[in-house]
Amino acid sequence: LPDYQELWAVKEVSFSVRDGEIYGLLGPNGAGKTTTLRMILGLLPSTSGYATIDGFRSSEQPDEVKRRVGLVSANAGVSAWLTVEEMLLYFADLYDVPTAKAKEQLATLSELLDFRAILNRRCATLSTGQKQRVNLARSLIHDPPIMLLDEPTLGLDVLASQIVAEYIAHVRSLGKAVIISTHHLDEAERYC
Repeated sequence: LPDYQELWAVKEVSFSVRDGEIYGLLGPNGAGKTTTLRMILGLLPSTSGYATIDGFRSSEQPDEVKRRVGLVSANAGVSAWLTVEEMLLYFADLYDVPTAKAKEQLATLSELLDFRAILNRRCATLSTGQKQRVNLARSLIHDPPIMLLDEPTLGLDVLASQIVAEYIAHVRSLGKAVIISTHHLDEAERYC
């Protein structure tokens, strides 16, 4: 068996993000950006320290933290056999969003992200850019106060990346706190 050495993925990180602020986690691949986001969400335990979202510690009340966070990840998949509308309303239901409010939110997001034309298409048939638009909508369907965006433009073309930029501007205009991870200096400079 190979010798394993202890590795600190994230060490002594401390920051806070206020409403309407966009905070960037900038670093090369393997720097610990995604690990940090996973610890904030309570998906990965930290060996020391804590993350607090709206007064709730992710290590102690991870469900309360998850209710208050919208996560956008390039690695998040879509439900292949559901239509876009079915999938987004399903996620709204998971967050206990009342049906009328969920449909209103769906209409707003499909307009904002320009995917009205694909609402009745199965997610398996979507392009990479279309899937990312659906992921962006999914993260906002329950109207959370905090957004975590993990490499949101990964694998996207210029036009799809512009949709992400417009989405970030919209989220900021709503007064949401945003944490975005990227390894692109120009993206960090543009958004933060």
